[in-house]
Amino acid sequence: MTEFVLDPRLAADTLFVADWELSRVLLMDDGRFPWLILVPRRAGLVELSDLDLDAQMRLLREIDRAMALLRSLAPCDKLNIGALGNIVRQFHVHVVARRESDAAWPGPVWGSGAAVRYEVLARDFLLDRLRAAP
Repeated sequence: MTEFVLDPRLAADTLFVADWELSRVLLMDDGRFPWLILVPRRAGLVELSDLDLDAQMRLLREIDRAMALLRSLAPCDKLNIGALGNIVRQFHVHVVARRESDAAWPGPVWGSGAAVRYEVLARDFLLDRLRAAP
């Protein structure tokens, strides 16, 4: 059996938050948007349908958990959920808290200018809050 390995592009753009039952939870290192990425820790996944039905249901529960977590930490007008995979083929799900006043509204966050990395103190504070949440 092949071991789970995080795609290097995801690793380069994100910060580790936690490993939940199914997914590795990552914070996109772009302070303009509160943005989590869930990557099921299974090797070779490209599509949602590569997960069995039980794992798909587990992922849906984890997406719901990520949405609640973001909503509690980052007031937002809308939560966006996406699983495109056109650039990074490894199956992953984006959960993004959006504000009507954010840098990309109402368009997508993908390709909306250069990422603005978190400042160290803000990053560490947010990671601590994300990791402490139930």
